[in-house]
Amino acid sequence: MEKKFIKNIEFSKALEMGNLVEYQEGRVVSLTLVQNEGLSLTLFAFAKGEGVSTHSTHGDAMVYILDGEAEVTIGGEKIIARTGQTVIMPTDIPHGVDAAENFKMMLIVVKK
Repeated sequence: MEKKFIKNIEFSKALEMGNLVEYQEGRVVSLTLVQNEGLSLTLFAFAKGEGVSTHSTHGDAMVYILDGEAEVTIGGEKIIARTGQTVIMPTDIPHGVDAAENFKMMLIVVKK
């Protein structure tokens, strides 16, 4: 059997990333595509008003907004990110994400 490094997604097919996770009222929905010691790749759908509280990670984190609008806080500074935009959150700096409205994002965390 062939080893695969990416999971929970169809191979050899053109897919719309934003359609792989759906909004659910009052929830944050996630779909992990890669999780290993060097890389994490996860899709999220945040219902308006939901979020991820302030935390830090031992790796650089990049969010790419697939749909909607998010409020990203990095080291106390707030950034508004909209569809098609990306924000990098540096390693070991406290950060959080809140849904100003429904939004979907791809989160990529690159670790040492």
